[in-house]
Amino acid sequence: MATRTNNNNIQAKLVFLGDMGTGKTSLVLRFVRGQFFDFQESTIGAAFFTQILSLNEATVKFDIWDTAGQERYHSLAPMYYRGAAAAVIVYDITSMDSFVRAQKWIEELQRQGNPKLVMVLVANKADLERKVKSEDAEQYAQENGLLFIETSAKSAQNVNELFYEIAKRLVKACPPRPTGVNLNDGSQTRQGFFCCSA
Repeated sequence: MATRTNNNNIQAKLVFLGDMGTGKTSLVLRFVRGQFFDFQESTIGAAFFTQILSLNEATVKFDIWDTAGQERYHSLAPMYYRGAAAAVIVYDITSMDSFVRAQKWIEELQRQGNPKLVMVLVANKADLERKVKSEDAEQYAQENGLLFIETSAKSAQNVNELFYEIAKRLVKACPPRPTGVNLNDGSQTRQGFFCCSA
């Protein structure tokens, strides 16, 4: 869930889901630390990162949960996506199996997640030869009300754009609270309030 800590600050839980080897950790590390490693060890359970992103409208602090993609950790996933404001479901464009699995994650989130959850389908490894057609993924995303973006953690293609787009959607979903006091709430009429009325 995203919460405004004050009118210009939003804190949001963001969860990364997808198969092992799709590049979830690489995307997060590219965004948070500006790093990419050709070999990244598999995440065990989940890893936690924070990153602050400043927009014109607000500053968004992401609490990022990077979950393990191995099947044996699947039962832990609800613990990480419960209460999330946004979910990034990642698949590898060189693997049709990872795309099918991403669809399963989306179905699970739609059944059990927050109905206001911002969901993004991410086609990662755009620097490699694709096996999953972009049109198929885009159509699936559109049919399910998801944002779709192609990224490459290796080349940094669209990585920052991914997080900026999520932040913009969270700002819209979490409008600022009005400040001050409304002295005229419209429930009283002006008739009968004048001292000199006849």
